[in-house]
Amino acid sequence: MQRLRLKADGRIVELRDGQEIPLVPAYPAEAAMHPAAARPAVRDLRRRAQLTQLEFAAKLGVPVETIRNWEQGKRAPRGPARALLAVIAHSPETVFAALSSEPTVA
Repeated sequence: MQRLRLKADGRIVELRDGQEIPLVPAYPAEAAMHPAAARPAVRDLRRRAQLTQLEFAAKLGVPVETIRNWEQGKRAPRGPARALLAVIAHSPETVFAALSSEPTVA
């Protein structure tokens, strides 16, 4: 009997001898929908900013576990987080300054 597990990031892995073996997608188009090159390199962005995981998480306002999961490939940033990381890649100082300032009421 084959034991399968659905991971939080949508991958399906087979459990064999206590290890997780990734399954190849049933449809080749499914693999093209999630190219690894399209993911922001979170570790590289954090290191360029010379921040620890804890400091980077605090600046982004996310739990440090989220940063760890992104860097280890367990999860991928989605939606607003992905957009924010793309902007950080181009102008980290501006983003961190904007995130650290108090919002003004209009």
